[in-house]
Amino acid sequence: MTTTEIQHRATAPTHWSVDPDQTSVDFAVKTFWGLSTVHGRFDRFRGSYKSGPYGTKIELTIDADSVDTGNATRDKHLRSTGFFHADEHPQVRFTSTRVHRAGDRMLRVAGDLEAGGNVVPLEFDATVRQVDDALELEATANVDQRELGMSSGQLGMIRSPATLHVKARLTRRSR
Repeated sequence: MTTTEIQHRATAPTHWSVDPDQTSVDFAVKTFWGLSTVHGRFDRFRGSYKSGPYGTKIELTIDADSVDTGNATRDKHLRSTGFFHADEHPQVRFTSTRVHRAGDRMLRVAGDLEAGGNVVPLEFDATVRQVDDALELEATANVDQRELGMSSGQLGMIRSPATLHVKARLTRRSR
């Protein structure tokens, strides 16, 4: 192996993909003027984590119509134009713009969250650790859903911020 081949191999990016069977994408939002909390999840999503000599890139794409709060009427309402606008904007996306180490197994992640045709900047901490041949990444972020054009509901019953939580297991992709 030549020196150039060794250098290329040492600096080649590492690609990881979300294992959907071992990953959860959840949210919680207060309703009834903060007296109750609605919990929900998304059932269909994909994501990636790429690290290399030029930094780290994290992406998560969620199918908006896979929202599940355990209440079919509420889920239909969340897919409507007042919230995810899933007919015209079928995906919710997060794409990192900056990722840097913030301590042992801790990352500081900044990026853009796109939902319902609107984009907001988002910044949060994430833990990441290698377990056997996989990566485990966990992050919680708060987002003011009104900045994404989402309704506050009748009489302002839905409170901000919504809390998003992702616990992901990622497997190495072969290139």
